[in-house]
Amino acid sequence: MKLAKYILGLGVVAALLSSCTKQLEDINKNPNESETVEPDYLLSNGIKANADTYWGTDATMETSLLYVQYWAKIQYPDPDRYIPASTNIQTVWNNFYAQGIADFTKLVQLGDTLHNPNYKAVGLIMRSWIFQVLTDLYGDVPYKQAAQIEQYLTPEYDAQRDVYLGLLAELKTAVELINTTGNPIAGDLIYSGSMAKWKKFANSLRLRIALRISDQEFDAAKAVFDEIGADDNNLIIDNSDNAKLTYQPSPYQNPVARNRETRNDYRISKSMVDKLNELNDPRLTIYAAPARDTNKIIGVTNGLTADSASRLGFNKTSDVGAVFTATLAPAVFFNAAELWFIKAEAAQRGLLSGNAATLYAQAVTTAMKQYNVSDVSIAAYLAQPSVIYDQANFKKSIGEQKWLALFSEGLEGFAEWRRLDYPKLPPAYTGVLGGKIPLRLTYPSSEQALNGVNYKAAVANQGADQLTTRLWFDKE
Repeated sequence: MKLAKYILGLGVVAALLSSCTKQLEDINKNPNESETVEPDYLLSNGIKANADTYWGTDATMETSLLYVQYWAKIQYPDPDRYIPASTNIQTVWNNFYAQGIADFTKLVQLGDTLHNPNYKAVGLIMRSWIFQVLTDLYGDVPYKQAAQIEQYLTPEYDAQRDVYLGLLAELKTAVELINTTGNPIAGDLIYSGSMAKWKKFANSLRLRIALRISDQEFDAAKAVFDEIGADDNNLIIDNSDNAKLTYQPSPYQNPVARNRETRNDYRISKSMVDKLNELNDPRLTIYAAPARDTNKIIGVTNGLTADSASRLGFNKTSDVGAVFTATLAPAVFFNAAELWFIKAEAAQRGLLSGNAATLYAQAVTTAMKQYNVSDVSIAAYLAQPSVIYDQANFKKSIGEQKWLALFSEGLEGFAEWRRLDYPKLPPAYTGVLGGKIPLRLTYPSSEQALNGVNYKAAVANQGADQLTTRLWFDKE
């Protein structure tokens, strides 16, 4: 009898606890918040958040834009002397993994759940783009085990070679998934739901990665070019197809414009101004704004000390041109000029049939058309001996012109400068790396503290965790 009463008592307590739990769950529900992730909102937020990271302070303004000498600092110059803040490096890593890889992995899963392969394809494409940026910056990174925190709390790092080859496979899968006549998507801030253009973006990314690995994996690169390199109908060959996010008025403005609302730290690099002047480049007045006091375009030497920079004066040096600092300035993920440069180099290397000089001229033309330079000015520019394609030193011809064309894409410009070794840039004037320029970002300190075993394995495989360690794709 006592046992029966005890069991009955337990049942009553359990029922009461269950009821309380249910009541607490009901109380804690937000009636104004959806409990189901909507793919269109996830896609919009993912595009905007990761564009902000790419063009924001941490990944570009305080690091890559300075290393590749697109910009220079006029105050607080330590980052321009190759002393990055640990918060910059940490934020890039955190944002791309937490706001990028995680969100687009979820979108891939939703594509399966909702039986809409186009959402899955877009998720794969954007996730691949972010992984490409991450491995370009850091080298070996968590890839196969990333965004699976329930299963892999401390994910292993994959070798950069394996990341690139994996991305080529994922992008091919994405292209195969795309349905251009059905399964519409919403929330697309890049192509407004045009899956034909998403296919072009995916294929163009495949060619970017294939060329990036060509020094190390020629046969793998050649296979990609053999498959899609001549398929202009499914590649970004015209500026109307550029993959980009056009920003909106505040509070959705371009992060460069947002920075300019409260800061005045940056100027155009003297290296960029000197090269534009050397080549009589009509983009000089587009890329740089005249100094206020002199109405002349004056670039700033990278890596000045604080007192030297301050003596130059804010009003006697040139900021970056308004087309890049405007509230509505677009964030470009891939432009047509880059595709033509890829084709030109591929033809030169034997990865693709075609005339490298003709493709190079098309690349330069497309790059200038992006900023509405006139046909007459383009023809005159291309006719200069300093600009005419040099087959004997194609890396110089392509490297210099691609560096100029990627001015609005600092991270991509940084990657291609490392791969091609042109233009020849001087190290920061008072740089702290013994006359060297950074070749990567170091891993964030959180990885050493929270993922130490895998961090050490990555360093053992790749080399010292230093700014000057050469990455796998960057063959000497």
